[in-house]
Amino acid sequence: MAPSTFDEELAFAHRVADRAAEIALELFLGEELEVRRKPDLTLVTRADTTIERMVREELAAAFPQDLVVGEEEGGTHVRSGRVWIVDPIDGTAGFARGVPVWATLIALHVDGGGVLGLANAPALGERYVAVAGGGATMNGAPIHVSQVASVGEAHVLHGELGELLRGPARDGALALFEDAWRNRAFGDFWGHVLVARGAAEVMIEPELSLWDYAALEVIVREAGGRVSTFDGSPLAHGGSMVTSNGLVHDEVVARLTG
Repeated sequence: MAPSTFDEELAFAHRVADRAAEIALELFLGEELEVRRKPDLTLVTRADTTIERMVREELAAAFPQDLVVGEEEGGTHVRSGRVWIVDPIDGTAGFARGVPVWATLIALHVDGGGVLGLANAPALGERYVAVAGGGATMNGAPIHVSQVASVGEAHVLHGELGELLRGPARDGALALFEDAWRNRAFGDFWGHVLVARGAAEVMIEPELSLWDYAALEVIVREAGGRVSTFDGSPLAHGGSMVTSNGLVHDEVVARLTG
């Protein structure tokens, strides 16, 4: 699919990402930030709800026939037609505590496949963008995964360590951390885009929602990497995620399922 097919959609994504950044940065580290717990005990802030409402309003005006799925207001993801997928603040818990590793994630699926992904992290000064067939960029410059071909030389990242160690992949994950060149916890979106830009080789997370991974999947794929669940199957809402540079992917999956 030619990247020029989605020029209008990409311009739209940039525009709403700019507006989202203005909203979020005004509230980040501010005294007026409202934080509450959702029924599942995860956090939500005024930034999350305000940004998602803004994106939905902009989508209704620009692409009124398209569907929308968002973390805060839900929606239905179908396997036909066009669906925008929005995470207004990925990394809400860190955002609420003043940690600058958070981003607005915007993705477009067409007939169930990701064709556009944008991850904007204004507190870090980083914007990652990819369109199907057009490669991936950070702040407008092309990015690519690394050429490291062995776990022994790999930089392995992870999120939600407690959940990972309570799950069936515990032993494989611990062995992976032990055998890797280096392991660190750079959670949320950032671990995945670090792999996309070649700063790490692997990122593993035990459970993610559609809005957590939809934009990242496109960015990593267009940077030359691979994504899957721990058992190597396609990503699914509520499932696990392995992001890699591709060269070590099969070995990592084998370890996590062994």
